[in-house]
Amino acid sequence: MAYDREHDISYLETYDIETGERKLLHTYDFLIEAPNWSHDGKFMTFNSKGKIYKYIIETDETVEVKSGNIVHCNNDHVLSPDGKSIAVSDNTHPDEKWGFSSYVHIVPFDGGEPKQVTPNSPSFLHGWSPDGETLVYCAFRDMENGADIYAINVNGGEETRLTDAKGLNDGPEFSPDGKHIWFNSVRTGLMQAWRMNADGSGQTQMTFDEGWNTWFPHISPDNKKVAMICYKAGDLEPGEHLPHKNVELRTMNADGSDVKTVVKLFGGQGTMNVNSWSPCSKKFAFVSYRINEEFVTED
Repeated sequence: MAYDREHDISYLETYDIETGERKLLHTYDFLIEAPNWSHDGKFMTFNSKGKIYKYIIETDETVEVKSGNIVHCNNDHVLSPDGKSIAVSDNTHPDEKWGFSSYVHIVPFDGGEPKQVTPNSPSFLHGWSPDGETLVYCAFRDMENGADIYAINVNGGEETRLTDAKGLNDGPEFSPDGKHIWFNSVRTGLMQAWRMNADGSGQTQMTFDEGWNTWFPHISPDNKKVAMICYKAGDLEPGEHLPHKNVELRTMNADGSDVKTVVKLFGGQGTMNVNSWSPCSKKFAFVSYRINEEFVTED
């Protein structure tokens, strides 16, 4: 059987960590991915069909964010600390070396022209420092060693390598105080959540679950809780982050204690790739999916 993800039924949802309520905000009859919650709490952004969109919470309205010639945005994007821009990973320009590409751009919400930040590809954005000066991202630079985490000034220039561990190191996000970067790494076998100092020192494993691959640890704005997505070990390779899987969303305290499952869903890739905490730190957003059987065809 063959199926194109473009026709996934997508459910934009929230989870309340205090009440345990799971709430459906909007259903889309096409693929949407990776919600960010705005700093003022009024909207969420997500990617779909190569574009970035705003979902206005109060009016239940979805509008496109104009991005100029950036028309192949993937599910790695993050809002600027001042709320005026969104930084995106985009594969509009091909890269012959890897067979795929991803460059980081900054797109102003007022409709201005996008600005390319990373000179090298592939670069997959995940974090923006609280002071607005630095972006952190997962990047492939060496075909043998996999992906590491890099940092770069928002105005571009030379990138700084922060990790040097064979395999996949991904999902870097700054803590709200700018002191740490949370990320996930496969260096100890399964994918696990890690934390390091902002300069790359003090890399520390934060989850130790032998039955699960833990991806994308998202730290809450109050620096107290972490939300993450987990795949059951054996359902896929530790370095794979695939769609159409039964996954669990988990939370834990910022010191790694009290790990617990809060949501079970059908999803994976696109569910919670980027930080989606509400500004009050009481809720986070995510996307669950259903396969639209109308578009399943024989191979």
